[in-house]
Amino acid sequence: MDTGTHMIDFTGDAPVARPLDVSWIHGSPSAKHNTDPDIQVHAYDEHTFILRQNMSVHYEAPFLFLLCGNERAVLIDTGATESAEFFPLRQVVDGLLASWLARHPRDGYRLVVLHTHGHGDHIAGDGQFADRPDTTVVAADRATAWEYFGFDTDADAVARVDLGGRALECLATPGHHEAAVTFYDPATGLLLTGDSVYPGRLYIQDVPAFTRSVDRLIEFAERRSVTHVLGCHIEMSTVAGVDYPVRTTYQPDEPPLQLTLAHLRRIREALTELGDDPSWRAHSDFVLCPHS
Repeated sequence: MDTGTHMIDFTGDAPVARPLDVSWIHGSPSAKHNTDPDIQVHAYDEHTFILRQNMSVHYEAPFLFLLCGNERAVLIDTGATESAEFFPLRQVVDGLLASWLARHPRDGYRLVVLHTHGHGDHIAGDGQFADRPDTTVVAADRATAWEYFGFDTDADAVARVDLGGRALECLATPGHHEAAVTFYDPATGLLLTGDSVYPGRLYIQDVPAFTRSVDRLIEFAERRSVTHVLGCHIEMSTVAGVDYPVRTTYQPDEPPLQLTLAHLRRIREALTELGDDPSWRAHSDFVLCPHS
């Protein structure tokens, strides 16, 4: 890092919730005639980008997150499609970082690729970054990810990923997936919950572990300035309790991506009501889907 580089202050006042009234790309009645970009990019602020994969490329249409610090950026998740031809993630990320570096020149800038968990729709694009210079890709399997965060020795630790003046706080939140991780960014107040919490079907691999993770998220969030809770999908419709069917490629009536601490509490209450019942339970903003 060039010592003459202007250092951005990410540690100022408490984060303020920026509006997220984004018209997200949501597929089309005919994938053949879809004209949306392969990847939609929303600049949440000058240093924070939210990306969504085109639903016509892959029905999962996951959200990804790119956060820039003084010394490195982090890309959280790499989407559902391996092919750079159909899903040019590296090209988009390289363009965003080139533009950011043009505004904030510095030498030796690196990229770290991390994941919310290891399901295929969040890791498929990893290979696009395998040969990228100045890049570290941390695999999403439990052994590798847990060692990187230090959760292998203390699963209850709050790990830190320092981007240079912008340090993310990371929690092990298994339940949906054994290696699920939640990221909190103090600079923006964003709590990035992956597939553990989002407006959709909350698939629960391990109900007791998932319940402990939700308890931990509530306790953690109550002690932080959380502006938005952002998961990686939208699967609900604007009709309370009604979700779009699996593999839907056109969702014209989506609710917002962002949730709140109140949603975390409602999920916890719903888990209490669920008990040991393995049946799916629809609620206004989410569906609990325990594995039987």
